Amino acid sequence: MKKTEIPEPRAEKIDKVMTIHDHQRTDEFYWLNERDNPKVIEYLNAENTYRDQYMDDYKNLEEEIFVEIKSRIKEDDSSVPYLDNGYYYYTRYEKGEQYPIYCRKKGKLSSSEEILINVNEMSKGHDYFRIGGIDISPNNKIMAYSVDTISRRLYSMHFKNLETGEKNSYTIANTTGGISWANDNKTLFYNLKNPNTLRTEKVMRHVLNSNKTDEQVFYEEDEEFNLYSYKTKSGKYIVISSGKTISDEKRILDTNNPNGDFKVFQERKDGLEYSISHLDDKWYIRTNYNDATNFKLMVSGEKNTSLRDWKEYIPHRPDVLFEGFEIFNNYLVITEREKGNRKYHVKSLTNSALDHYVEFEEKAYSTGGSVNAEINSKKFRFSYSSLTTPSSIIEYNLIEKTKEVLKETEVLGGDFDKKNYMSELIWADARDGKKVPVSLVYRKDLYKKGENPLLLYGYGSYGSTNSARFSSVRLSLLDRGFVYAIAHIRGSQYLGRSWYDDGKMFNKKNTFWDFIDSAKHLAKTNYVDESKIFAMGGSAGGLLMGAIANMEPKLFKGIIAAVPFVDVITTMLDENIPLTTFEFDEWGDPKNKDSYFYMLSYSPYDQVEEKDYPAMFITTGYHDSQVQYFEPAKWIARLRDRRTNAQPLLMYCNMDAGHGGASGRFEAYKETAMEYAFLISLLD
Repeated sequence: MKKTEIPEPRAEKIDKVMTIHDHQRTDEFYWLNERDNPKVIEYLNAENTYRDQYMDDYKNLEEEIFVEIKSRIKEDDSSVPYLDNGYYYYTRYEKGEQYPIYCRKKGKLSSSEEILINVNEMSKGHDYFRIGGIDISPNNKIMAYSVDTISRRLYSMHFKNLETGEKNSYTIANTTGGISWANDNKTLFYNLKNPNTLRTEKVMRHVLNSNKTDEQVFYEEDEEFNLYSYKTKSGKYIVISSGKTISDEKRILDTNNPNGDFKVFQERKDGLEYSISHLDDKWYIRTNYNDATNFKLMVSGEKNTSLRDWKEYIPHRPDVLFEGFEIFNNYLVITEREKGNRKYHVKSLTNSALDHYVEFEEKAYSTGGSVNAEINSKKFRFSYSSLTTPSSIIEYNLIEKTKEVLKETEVLGGDFDKKNYMSELIWADARDGKKVPVSLVYRKDLYKKGENPLLLYGYGSYGSTNSARFSSVRLSLLDRGFVYAIAHIRGSQYLGRSWYDDGKMFNKKNTFWDFIDSAKHLAKTNYVDESKIFAMGGSAGGLLMGAIANMEPKLFKGIIAAVPFVDVITTMLDENIPLTTFEFDEWGDPKNKDSYFYMLSYSPYDQVEEKDYPAMFITTGYHDSQVQYFEPAKWIARLRDRRTNAQPLLMYCNMDAGHGGASGRFEAYKETAMEYAFLISLLD
C-alpha cells in the first residue's frame, strides 16, 4: 500500500464555543480533553497505529539507530562518588538493566558497599517507575525515598531503617519527592502538591513513628506562586521558598528547633527576586534588588534579614549575568555568564587577593555544578563538555587552582574521535538588528558547504539556557551528514537577563523570529542546504515549533515537536489545568484583554490555517503533567483538517509515560530513533 493510501486518523468535530473580551473562538476538538473517554483512548491508539504503518519501511532504520545509540553507552557504568556526612554516595548500572542501583560506602571508597535501593527490583510490575529523591537522616540511620509510578510527578514518600532493613508502613502521597530532616532525626518537612493543578501549595511537618497527625506549617494562598523547601548546606536552617517568575519570599526555621515557627526572611514584593544561602553568622543573598537586572550578591546578619539590613557584597554588572553560587567555609564559587559562556569566579571570604577564575581552553563549551555536598571542602566539582568533547566530571582545587578529571564519559564502539568533528559559534542577523548566537557542529569529512541537511534546535522560554554540550546520541545524525545547531534565541538568558525579558510576555514573538532568522541566516550564508532545513523543540520549545510552522511553513522541510505546549489561550484560561496559574508572568494572563489578543496572535493551535504545512512528527505522553496530552492531540487533528498539502503528520503518544518520556535509561532512545528515522525518511 502506498503511504498516501494509508487512512489518516480523523478526530470527530464537536464545536465548543468560548467567548471572552467580546471575542469568540470555536474549538472543534475540545472533547479530546476527556481523559477517560474511551473514544479519546481509541483516537490516541489510532494515531500510534498510523505512525507505525506510515513508517513501516523505516522500522529497520529505527532499530539500527536505536542499536547505534545503545552501543555507544557503557552499560555497566557508575557515577562519581561524593562525600556527604561521612558516607560516599553513588549510583551504578548493571549490564542489561534499565534502572540505577543507589549505593553508599562508609568513610572510604574501599569500604563494603551498602545498597540503598535497587530500582530494577523495585520497578518490577510497573510500566513506568522513577525515584524522585533519597534523603538520609542526620544520624545516617533512616532513609526517606520517593516513587512515581504514573509519570505525573506526584511522588509517594516511603521510609526505611538502614540498620535493620525494615520498611516503615507509613506512606505520604502527592509530594514533590524530597524532604528536609530536622536535627532530631525524627522530624521532617515535606511539600504537598495539589493532585489536580499539580501546584506545590503546602509544606507539612511529620514526626516519624508518631501517632501525631502531620501538621501544615505553610500554605501558599496565592495561586500564582509555587513553593519548595530545603535544608541549607550549613545544616542549620530549613527554608521554605515561595515564588513566581518575578517575586520571591523565604521563610526560615532553625533545624534544632523543629517545632518552632518559620520566620519570614523578607516579605514578597512584585519585581523583587532573591535566593539565600547560609554560612556561619551570615546570609548570602543573590538578588535583582534596586534594578540589578543581571543580579548581584548581598549579605545580611543571621537574625536581621529584612531588605533594609542587606549590604552589597558583589555589585551588579550590566554585561555579566550572576547565575548563582556554591558556598564553602572559606570560598564562594560564583557562576557567571558572559557572552554566552559560563564562568566560575572563585572568591575568597578571607582574602580578596586569592580571587580568581577557573580557566577553560575551548571557546564554546557547557559546564554546570556537580554535587558539592560538603561545606568544609576545598574542592569544587563541576561537569564539562562541548559539542565535540564528551562530558566529564572535574574536581577543582580552590587553593592550588588545579583540576582533576574524575570521570570522562566513554563513547563506546571504537569509531568516535573528537578530531573528526568541527564546532562553531556564529552570529545570525535578526530582523530587528540583534545578533543571535548559534552553536553548530558537523562531521568534517561529510561536510560540503551548502549541501548538508540541518537540524536546528530551539527552546527560548523561562530564561532556560541551552549550552553547547556533547551528545553521543546526536552522533547518529552527524555521522549521516547532518549539521546540528542550537539557536540561542531570546527567551533564554544566553546573553543575560535582558535577553530573557526580550523574549517573554509582549515580546514573545522575538523568540519565534530569532529562530526563523537563524535558519535563514544559515541558509543565506551557505552553511547548509536551504531545501533541507529541519527544526526541533520540546515543551515550550514545542510552542516555538508550532509558531514557526504557522509563520514560515515553507522554510522547513520537517519539524519535530516533542510534548508541545500549543493551545496557549485555552490552557492559560483554565486554572484547573496543572501548572497554569504561576505561568502568567511568562506568557501573560489572558483574562487581561491586551494579553489575550497578543497571545492569540501566536498561539499555534489558534493560528492553524488553510495552507501548506511542512512534515511534522509530534510526541506526547498520556500522563504528561506539564503539557497535557490533549494539546498535541488537538493540534494534529486541526492540522490534518485544515492543511492543503499531503506532507506527513505523525504523532506518537506514549500511553505509559509523561513529560520526560519513558523511565528506563534505554527506552527513551526508542523515541529518539523514531525522530531521527522520520528526518532521514524525508530526505529519501
